[in-house]
Amino acid sequence: MIRFSLCVIGAGLAGQAAAEAPKVATDIAPIHSLVARVMDGVGSPDLIIPPGASPHSNAMRPSQARALQSADVVFWVGEELTPWMAKPLSALSEDAQLVTLLDTDGTVLYDFRDVTEEGHEEDHHDDHDDHAKHDDHSDHDDHEDYAKHDDHADHDGHADHDDHEGHDDHAEDKHEGHDDHEEGHASHDDHGHDHDGIDPHAWLDPENARVWVQVIAETLATADPENAQQYRDNAQAADVELADLQDEIAADLSGMQARSFITFHDAYQYFEKRFGLETSGSVSLGDASAPGPARLAALQEKVAEDQIVCAFAEPQYDTRLVKTAIEGTGAAIYQLDPIGVAINPGAGQYTDLLRALVDGYQACANGS
Repeated sequence: MIRFSLCVIGAGLAGQAAAEAPKVATDIAPIHSLVARVMDGVGSPDLIIPPGASPHSNAMRPSQARALQSADVVFWVGEELTPWMAKPLSALSEDAQLVTLLDTDGTVLYDFRDVTEEGHEEDHHDDHDDHAKHDDHSDHDDHEDYAKHDDHADHDGHADHDDHEGHDDHAEDKHEGHDDHEEGHASHDDHGHDHDGIDPHAWLDPENARVWVQVIAETLATADPENAQQYRDNAQAADVELADLQDEIAADLSGMQARSFITFHDAYQYFEKRFGLETSGSVSLGDASAPGPARLAALQEKVAEDQIVCAFAEPQYDTRLVKTAIEGTGAAIYQLDPIGVAINPGAGQYTDLLRALVDGYQACANGS
């Protein structure tokens, strides 16, 4: 895995002119949003993975490769989310400051939930105390206490990979083996993937976002001392906003905690644990890989056993697998989106993303 220390900043960055903000690149839209919030009034980061593309597997466009190549600082969740990015980062951003957010102190981390052949999900190592330096951030004293896609019915229940924006441009890209990889990826059953280790969907816990905006601000302050105070002020304002948002979400979801539900893929445990929700299972595993027949059959049994009332699909994936899982149960289908496909990228994307999740859960709770 590629790991770079946050303490090491290229000598060239420290001497940047006051009027020139660092060139910053980010991996996914929620991280781009947090960085854009911290950089407000100074500059704008580049987004490498468009919201419509799956972060788990993606082919990089030439324009995105150029953004990595010119970046002074790159913020990414980590190789656990985007393993395909490791090689481009090594080749294109070797002189950049690379910040792996999953590795930062204070981040609450969970392992992938263990999914047995019976379809039951259990937590292993619920939180990583060696990573999460704050016990649910109770010692964080300065805190005051992912355009919708149509169903792609011709994909036989596989993830829609045509949502990769600008796919025709990929002929210029050097990743010629991508299509073969995708075909092999989708054809494996759920035992063909390695689901050990850290669940990378950590941005869905707003406490992690609060930690990360401080990390982002301090990284940029070191890289760009002339604008250090602006970065820090923005991060402090963002922290207050996120704390208020967290309180609002907790109140809004109070009626959802007794509802039984399943999700399309196992991406939401950070949100669920933060706000006291509990899923009965997911159609796909944490990397959104296509499930095998045995997994679907086991989930159907689980849905009946737990009297599931809600199933959550995702806008960039075919809904037929979700429909199959709840067939004959009377459960209703709603929508969750962990990345913000329908939300415009920018400084407000992250808060809009979490509010959209709340809307989805509330629709289930209200039966609307």
